[in-house]
Amino acid sequence: MNAISPPQLEPPLSASPLIQSFSDEHWCELIGLVGSDIAQSLSSALERVTVLATTGKIDRAGLRALREEIEQARRVGMIGQQLARFASGRIRQSPEQITLTQVVRDVLVQRSREATARGIEIRQALRPAEVIVDPTLLHTLVQSIMDWALEHAREQIEFRIDLKPWPAHARMFCQFLLKASGEAPADVVARHDATPSLDSMTWRLVQQIGKTLGLVIDRVDTAETSSVLIEFPRTVQEKIEGMAITEVEPDFGVSENSKPLAGSQVLVLAARRELRAEVREAIRHMGLVLDFVSTVDEAEEYCRDTLPHAIIYESASASQRFERLRSDLSHDFPNFAFIEIAAEGSRFALSGENGRRHAVIGRDTVTQSLPSALIYELSRSM
Repeated sequence: MNAISPPQLEPPLSASPLIQSFSDEHWCELIGLVGSDIAQSLSSALERVTVLATTGKIDRAGLRALREEIEQARRVGMIGQQLARFASGRIRQSPEQITLTQVVRDVLVQRSREATARGIEIRQALRPAEVIVDPTLLHTLVQSIMDWALEHAREQIEFRIDLKPWPAHARMFCQFLLKASGEAPADVVARHDATPSLDSMTWRLVQQIGKTLGLVIDRVDTAETSSVLIEFPRTVQEKIEGMAITEVEPDFGVSENSKPLAGSQVLVLAARRELRAEVREAIRHMGLVLDFVSTVDEAEEYCRDTLPHAIIYESASASQRFERLRSDLSHDFPNFAFIEIAAEGSRFALSGENGRRHAVIGRDTVTQSLPSALIYELSRSM
């Protein structure tokens, strides 16, 4: 297996900071890329549907490919919506002192099963680091970097956090292999001429979040690896001679757009369409990523590919097979969030009460109770 080299104390000379201002031309280019990426994924999906309609047959590999193509189109559409918010200039931040190391570690744990399913090993060397940033945007940034790495990585992804000696800035480094052991070497890609595949919509989102947070991002692509180095100018250090390197301003207010759980992925297991619609409407304002399945089989398959942050399920789905799924997830992730929707009534009980392992809300109070239950359960598990 190819070794991944540690980050240098100074960024490589071949890497240059992103331009911290995006023109109208840039946004026009992004709009074109969104349309192109969605059209490409849906065209491939349409070809498979046409074959299915003609032959009446589709094998397991084809079905998985169809699902991936539709999911890719959905993902690009969601990124387009996120980029539209950034382009509007209406995003207001609420910077807080955040433990960068913990945020990265939590994301790596949450995405470990997905990486393992793809045959990818995650390595980490995370030094303690405190930074001052908007917590929601930071979490979205780390998740987006992981999304981007998983799109292209072969065999191995490495995350590192270190501290630049002076100025005392925290730095997050992500590097991954572009080819597996034994593969023929690819052509070397220059920094100024990165391959279109690496410059995906996910990478564009990483760029935009970094710009919004005021971070410095450097990316270097070679024949075998791609790496990104992100520097946090607002890093909290221990006090030196009675003066702190960085202080948190006392007048930071709570942003009206603050969604502390935004970007968290929630799987909803519900066979009835009306319940799905009710759940969607109840938590629409929270900025969560919702996926819906109808059966326990679909939930198991979903969790093999992607581990959500929480599972909401109707009580009718609580079969022995579901209990096995819950037991498996709870064994690997003891604080994994489960919320059961009872068939009727106005019951409201959180996990931990009287030894309860999951939250329960009544069907009659989904609109009022589900947001509160999600905030509690997700905050407890993160």
